[in-house]
Amino acid sequence: MARATIASIEAIPLRIPFDHWAPKPQFAGRPRTTLDTVLVRVTADNGMVGWGEAYGSFWSAVVAAVDEFVSPLALGQRVDDAGLPDRIERTLHNLGRTGPTVHAISGLDIALWDLRGKLAGVPVSTLLGGRKRDRIAVYASLLQYYGDADRLRHAIDKALGAGFPQIKLHERTVQAVIAARAAAGPDVPIMVDTNCAWRPGEAAAPVAAMAESNILWIEEPIWPPEDFSALADLRRATGVPTAIGENAGNPLDFPKMRAADCVDYVQPSAIKIGGLTPLWTICTEAEAAGLTCVPHSPFFGPGYLATIQVLAAKTRESALERFYCDLAFDPCGEFVPIEAGEIAVPEAPGLGGDPDPELIARFRA
Repeated sequence: MARATIASIEAIPLRIPFDHWAPKPQFAGRPRTTLDTVLVRVTADNGMVGWGEAYGSFWSAVVAAVDEFVSPLALGQRVDDAGLPDRIERTLHNLGRTGPTVHAISGLDIALWDLRGKLAGVPVSTLLGGRKRDRIAVYASLLQYYGDADRLRHAIDKALGAGFPQIKLHERTVQAVIAARAAAGPDVPIMVDTNCAWRPGEAAAPVAAMAESNILWIEEPIWPPEDFSALADLRRATGVPTAIGENAGNPLDFPKMRAADCVDYVQPSAIKIGGLTPLWTICTEAEAAGLTCVPHSPFFGPGYLATIQVLAAKTRESALERFYCDLAFDPCGEFVPIEAGEIAVPEAPGLGGDPDPELIARFRA
């Protein structure tokens, strides 16, 4: 790999209009009219560019974290310095071990992997030890329909008609799950993400009732999400497999999950947890312990591509999450078109392709 150093870093917030064929879902008390993310563009001193992505629902804070805290510590450092993001996080630990600062570091880490792959002339999966599969199943991750059976049926019919083999709901009621099962039929795997719907003492009855609809897993059922003891109690009481991890504060939460025996499917999010580096570590450690890593990935930029590279290289086969809606702009979709519910792992060096600068300019916040 040619020696290169970081010459510039730019945080680019994107706001992407979408249509999920229903009134807009609520987010932070407001209608959610766009799906937001932050691209992180890292340029090396040789002119080569790497692209990363950071969680962007509160994009203004993430952009400030990149510009004010992360960039000054990263400029001039070597692209092949794998320990750089961790050292930056340690330096900035007083700003918090999760949230916008770690999200910003996530974008830097992903961009550096992209650069390393490009410099070596190989896909990132090769840097991770080599791909174990060339194609990956994709599941349709529906947005919220608030239990509206007709709208759920419409979305599920569209997703199944497009070839998606599995469906994930973002619903909180037993009736919504029953309606979804009726729409999908008996054989389609259905997962249910409740977004931390219940306090510990409230969860067992609704989860047990949802289990009668033969759900594959219950995702983020407990508030607060780091109450691993309560999650373990729920798992034992209902027998329903649990999927958790998208809200993990930092990678150290995952060994705690395993120790508590509260999880079946671990779900680290590359754009939240610190980037591809901890995502890969979490995946390999979890699967060595007998669990399955199914990364959280309802986003559309380089973080999505990074997740694909991990899914291609990790031991256990698992499906890729994809928000199911119509997008005004898909930053990376042309590199990984979904065909009959699958994607082909991109073979270009790095993550697989660069976002279109003209479309970035058009949808920049």
